[in-house]
Amino acid sequence: MWCIPEITNLFIMRMEDILDLYELPYNPQEPIICLDEKPYQLLGNKRLPISMKKNGSIRKTDYEYQRNGTVNIYCAVEPKIGKHYTVVTEKKKGSDFARMLKYLADFYKDVKVIHLVMDNYCTHTMKSLTDYFGEIEGKKLWDRFQVHYTPVHASWLDQAEIEIGIYSRQCLGKRRIDNIEKLKKGTAAWNKRVNKQGLKFDWKFTTTKAREKFKYCRLNLIHNIAD
Repeated sequence: MWCIPEITNLFIMRMEDILDLYELPYNPQEPIICLDEKPYQLLGNKRLPISMKKNGSIRKTDYEYQRNGTVNIYCAVEPKIGKHYTVVTEKKKGSDFARMLKYLADFYKDVKVIHLVMDNYCTHTMKSLTDYFGEIEGKKLWDRFQVHYTPVHASWLDQAEIEIGIYSRQCLGKRRIDNIEKLKKGTAAWNKRVNKQGLKFDWKFTTTKAREKFKYCRLNLIHNIAD
């Protein structure tokens, strides 16, 4: 699952920025939020499933299904304390991203800064916010966040990918969900349950381990940048 592209200076700087961030002790005034999104195809049954006739029998579902379109799911998590924010949207346009950041910012009204880890998708920019909220309000909202972009082709550094995996297994499973309202209802129920549990992530990959794994020296990196 880990895609390692060419180890360039930019790759190392972005990677170490995120790994150093993950190693910081928990600070309620500077929460670390990881954000990612996943597409989800809504599928309905063309034939009604055959229900279980008795305990222990298997519910049977026909292989044919009805395509009901694709939606988007934003998965955000504060991994150090186990806060989860999962939002279903019809699209993943810049306006949807802008509303998602407003949704997150509203949960952290009184903090100093919100660290936001995310990949380089085209909507993940201040422009999405200024286009939707206007220049003044959009920039004001963007400035609430300190953004930490993952290196290109290294979104595995974003712990929201772990969140997506857990959500996919525990909430979506292998069942068919045929409409967005049903998906929103199931997602809200899962979100409520994991937040009650306070499901935290124990990230183990550190800057020191990265230097050992990829066999580079920070001193050489600084020297190359200076040149």
